[in-house]
Formats: sequence, structure tokens, C-alpha cells
Amino acid sequence: MNVLCKICNKRRARRHCPGVGGEICPQCCGTERENTVDCPHDCEHLRAARVHEQLAPIPSTEIPNQDIRVTNEFIQQHEQVITWTTAALARAMETERAVDFDARQALDALIRTYRTLDSGLIYETRPENPYAARLQQALQESIEDLRKNLAQEGGVAAGMNVLRDADVLGALVFLQRLEMQHNNGRRRGRAFFDFLRSYFPVPAEASAASVIQP
Repeated sequence: MNVLCKICNKRRARRHCPGVGGEICPQCCGTERENTVDCPHDCEHLRAARVHEQLAPIPSTEIPNQDIRVTNEFIQQHEQVITWTTAALARAMETERAVDFDARQALDALIRTYRTLDSGLIYETRPENPYAARLQQALQESIEDLRKNLAQEGGVAAGMNVLRDADVLGALVFLQRLEMQHNNGRRRGRAFFDFLRSYFPVPAEASAASVIQP
């Protein structure tokens, strides 16, 4: 007995889709994956698609915050802070089941906020998207936790780096560019999130001393 695709209800179903809880055809899997279907991370077909995904390069004119230079030297000098911030974003995305475009909006709002701090003003930008707003809040809280932990652990007395707003801003811009580079353009896509989990494997909790070294 032939089973019709649960999405189009026209073509013959040939694979199971955990996102819709039924059988679908390969064509709908390809077109609706991470667009209309909320694909779980462990779906074998999603994982296979990730391997062969070809992402279009970003035109230089579309890269935001180009006045903030994130050089290789900056990345090396602030690697631990970038790792801390990246881990916080990955945890928040996992908790909120957020997609890459939520992360994009959260990072954009937080960068706008830190740009005002760097200029001596205080104005917090909040995204209307509730998922993005919660990601932004989680990131901000994690950054403040890092500041507090450094103070409690005697970071300055021990000769550790001071966590400056300008350094946080650079780390956030670096994350923003990573998100743009790895976002696959699908409305419910989580390719950037998968990249974070693959290339920044860190414990769920970490001390400030393990992040900022003298």
C-alpha cells in the first residue's frame, strides 16, 4: 500500500519526518525542511543535508558594523571572552528552541546597546521578537556574570584582563558575522546553532578564572 506524503498529500512518501510526525516525500523534505517544518537536531535527513549545504557568500556591502575591526589579533587576544559569549548564546538557543534568525536579531539589538555604551550614552535596544529578546537577555546576564565573577575571584588583583565594553562589543560583532556566514536562509534554520555546538564545545557552566587567564 502506497502512503502519500503528509505534507503535499500527492507524492509517494519515502522517508519518516520527525518534524511532522509522519511519512513525507523527498521533494517536500528538501523544500519544507527548516522552512515550514521545525526539524529536530537529530533528524538523519537534516544531518545529511548539513553536510552538502552550500551557503552563498555574503556581499561585503551587506556586512553590518564594518567600522568595528575584528582582526585575527583581536580574536586571539580575546579568545576566552569570545568562547564564553558563544557558549552563553548556544545555551540560550538550546533552552529557548530559538532559530538562527532569532539569534541574528538578538545580536543586532545587543550590539546597538553596546555601541551606545561605548559612546558614553546608555540606551538599551530590545527586539520585538520575544525569542530574540530572551536570547538578548540571556547574553547580557552572562556577560554581567562574567564581570561579577572576575571581581569576586580577584581578577584585577591577579593581573587578569579587565572586561571592557569595547572588548565585549568586538566579541558580539564577531558572533554576528559568524551567524551571517552560517545562516542557511531558511526561516526555521538552525545551521548556525549547529555550527556553534560543533566548534565551540564547552561545559554548561564555567568559572571566570577558566575563561580569563592572566
